[in-house]
Amino acid sequence: MKIKGISRAVLILMVPFLCHCSHNGDENQRDLTVWVDPFIGTGFHGHTFPGATVPNGMVQLSPDTHLMGWDASSGYHYPDSVIYGFSHTHLSGTGIGDLGDVMLLPYSGSDEGKLLGSFIKKTESAEPGYYSVFLNNFGILAELTATARVGMHRYTFDHQEDRNVLLDLGHILQPNWGHRVVENDFTVIDDHSVEGIQKTSGWAADHLIAYYISFSEPFRVELTDGGKRSDQRSVKGKNIKVFFHFRKSEQPLLIKVALSPVDTGGALRNMQSELPGWDFDKTASRAKKAWNDALNVIEVETRDETVMINFYTALYHCMIPPYIWQDVDGRYRGMDKKIHQAPAGYTNYTVFSLWDTFRAFHPLMTVIDPDRAVEWAKVLIQKYREGGLLPKWPLVSNYTGTMVGYPAVSVLADLISKNLYHDDLGEWVKASVTSATWQPGWEREHKGTRAAGVMPRQIYFKETLGFVPCDSVPESVSWGLEMSYYDWCVSEIAKAGGDPEMAEAFSKKSRYFKRYFDKSTGLMRGVRADGSWRTPFRPLYSSHQKSDYVEGTAWQWSFFVPHALDELVALHGGEAQFEAQLDTLFTTTSVVEGEQASGDITGLIGQYAHGNEPSHHMAYLYNWTHAPFKTQERVDQILYDFYKPSPDGIIGNEDCGQMSAWYVMSALGFYQVCPGKPLFSIGRPVVDHAVIKLPRGIFEIVVRNNARHNKYIQTVLLNGKRLQKSYFSYNQIMNGGKMIFEMGDTPGDLWK
Repeated sequence: MKIKGISRAVLILMVPFLCHCSHNGDENQRDLTVWVDPFIGTGFHGHTFPGATVPNGMVQLSPDTHLMGWDASSGYHYPDSVIYGFSHTHLSGTGIGDLGDVMLLPYSGSDEGKLLGSFIKKTESAEPGYYSVFLNNFGILAELTATARVGMHRYTFDHQEDRNVLLDLGHILQPNWGHRVVENDFTVIDDHSVEGIQKTSGWAADHLIAYYISFSEPFRVELTDGGKRSDQRSVKGKNIKVFFHFRKSEQPLLIKVALSPVDTGGALRNMQSELPGWDFDKTASRAKKAWNDALNVIEVETRDETVMINFYTALYHCMIPPYIWQDVDGRYRGMDKKIHQAPAGYTNYTVFSLWDTFRAFHPLMTVIDPDRAVEWAKVLIQKYREGGLLPKWPLVSNYTGTMVGYPAVSVLADLISKNLYHDDLGEWVKASVTSATWQPGWEREHKGTRAAGVMPRQIYFKETLGFVPCDSVPESVSWGLEMSYYDWCVSEIAKAGGDPEMAEAFSKKSRYFKRYFDKSTGLMRGVRADGSWRTPFRPLYSSHQKSDYVEGTAWQWSFFVPHALDELVALHGGEAQFEAQLDTLFTTTSVVEGEQASGDITGLIGQYAHGNEPSHHMAYLYNWTHAPFKTQERVDQILYDFYKPSPDGIIGNEDCGQMSAWYVMSALGFYQVCPGKPLFSIGRPVVDHAVIKLPRGIFEIVVRNNARHNKYIQTVLLNGKRLQKSYFSYNQIMNGGKMIFEMGDTPGDLWK
């Protein structure tokens, strides 16, 4: 592959030289975008998209090649060879699909009733902030770039006398999964501009997107509503298609599409503010610079090309969500569906995949962008003010109630533990306690909607019985274990907020995990309402959304007690027994039983499943035994076997940065096993050198004698002193300094 005329083979030889550039000033800034491959994760079940966006942008302008099924979650699947069009909103790596708003497709010489582009892979390319493809059946080169709120298209037609563009307002992703168009309100402004509002209902039950579209040339327009021609300049309907026709020209056609979560006036102002002109190349260059500025927060040095590509693509994926969900004038649509005016300094965001991202993504951000991490916490609290509960997977002003528990409290507790939030914590305590306590009114008000999942019956049983009975509700063990951790988080928030009685009450609830532990098997097991175990016990069994475990088996859930690992070790009978159980986890059969086993169970090493989040901390648990070298072995195996510089290079759903954040942190040599405890557990670094740019100073990582066969740590020096434990603190990073790993090919005599 060529990168701006320089092969990656040549670039990799230049990496040590490039890494010694000055940290001061853009003129010496490394171009790290050359190591990003947006196609990584677009194959297998990674569910990423390759299109144009900027860090945390509202617009994700990308081709839609896959409309239905699990692998349509992002609208794109690498094996496809057809393009329905280019829509402006997409999710990155999720297991559920939605969005696909405001789709355009350029075309020439085709039946307008059957418009579909085709392409071959060698004509498709992508880099941060830019995407291009040649539609061979139409003879059109399509190029895309974006600002935060505006997508820009450049179409170059082979057939200069036959230049057309379709705006398909009946287009959405996942129409067979309950996603539907509710209403379109479309208006032709003049012969250069149109505007409209689209309302859809799907994973986000009540989604409104407004848009304003400008063309660089005058057009002649034809409209159809449900297949019937319309002579109106303003149309309302569910299946509106707009056909734009342009005069013969040798010049490329340029189009700007601005989005707003509020109204068309907001979309127009977004366009006027962010993209008033028509310079496509300059816009793409600015998008690339935005990405380069973001990526340069960590400078990595290594002669391993695979590590470079994997690392910076992972960091790129970490910086796509959450999305800005606010106009340039500060207006946004809140969780209460009312229009709010953001106060100075506040920006509203959406797409928080919290059940996934509390584990590594949010902890990573507390290191590389702590101000943004605090900003996002304030957004979560604001959503509580607007809606009444802390959000769980908030999507475009909607509660979706997706996944387990109330994971927002983990994000809040972690910030408090790192002394990143200094204001009055009273509201944080109230929001956390309310969201962790049974609220029957919420269930009644939201019954029959996805939002009901924010306050499901599992919370009621936890509050009344002290455990979740497996014969009353599904996924009982997973809910019981996660709520124990979340209640520990609530306890920590209450403690910091000056409410010791509440802290003690939730501390007791955080020990409820013990009720599920079966000493005879060493696994967490379903408990019936009468207190008996569910029988027969099948630790390899999975049934998606129907068994006692969420997207997993008993093996994949029995080690989730991050807040009380010493107690978990004690339940097993001590470190030796705990180590043996971990050994069995990683070496037992990888067979998953059950005809309806969850498709999320991927990336198996024994029963460890790296393709889904509940397993993500487990390789580090050997640091709680006498065999920390086994953590180094397993982390090495995961980093090299489950992350590849190819479309199928992510072993499971990317999940809005979580899979990638695991890689970024682990490649640097550490991981936070328990968000809320500001400690990083030592793993196995695969970079040779890294500089993390902090708000004040740098934290430097040097890995000596690093090689694939040298996976074992011999010593760790932190600021010249030998590390005596298998972990170090958040403050030790943020105060700046230098960590030196000495590697070897045999286990070192370290902390145990």
